[in-house]
Amino acid sequence: MILEVAILNIKEGLSEAFENNFKKAENIISSMKGYISHELKKCLETKDQYILLVNWETVEDHEIGFRKSEEYQKWKTLLHHFYEPFPTVEHYK
Repeated sequence: MILEVAILNIKEGLSEAFENNFKKAENIISSMKGYISHELKKCLETKDQYILLVNWETVEDHEIGFRKSEEYQKWKTLLHHFYEPFPTVEHYK
């Protein structure tokens, strides 16, 4: 199992809209091959910051199966415009 970790810094004042869109985006990621589970947690100390943790069967399930899919384009449309700066995504085992 691989853990994807991303710190998401949301543009000021857009956290509520981000959370609403993320609820829609959850259905996309959870339908992907190799997806196991995910958690989105809001930071207590830093306003408009979240951590996204996604468990995948393999790195390839995330990097190739998800990121190169049509579903990822929908995910991107729902969420990417909220990020500032764009997050670094790392994988752990």
